[in-house]
Amino acid sequence: MALLLTLMRADRVAGLVLIAPAPDFTTELMWKNLPEEARRQIERDGMWLRPSIYDDGPYPITRDLIEESRKHLVLNHPIPFDGPVRILLGLQDEAIPVDHIMRTAEAITSDDIEITLIKNGDHRLSSPQDLDKLRAAVDALSGGC
Repeated sequence: MALLLTLMRADRVAGLVLIAPAPDFTTELMWKNLPEEARRQIERDGMWLRPSIYDDGPYPITRDLIEESRKHLVLNHPIPFDGPVRILLGLQDEAIPVDHIMRTAEAITSDDIEITLIKNGDHRLSSPQDLDKLRAAVDALSGGC
């Protein structure tokens, strides 16, 4: 979402702090990796219930989600933004691979991009140590405001 907003209003964005960014995830990380039966079910029935490692129950993946997201892909062209970008990713993140983060960084035109890989961090990056790293990144870009 942050990259879509940046594309729309780059003049209003001073810097970006991205936590496990997953642009184009429905196409690149989800659809391509779904079991064939799940893809068929989405196409046939309009929905598939995906098991969740974060919630008690499954969550629906709908045909509308997949089709709508294809209208908002950002990694197929440069993302014109020249401000500072800080990206944080936990190496224990099972949802977002490091190569997707690298592809995201390559798409952004800024020369001021730093990627912080957090060895024991998971997808949520919610431990006190992870939150300290997030605060530090935000403080550094905001001038400690």
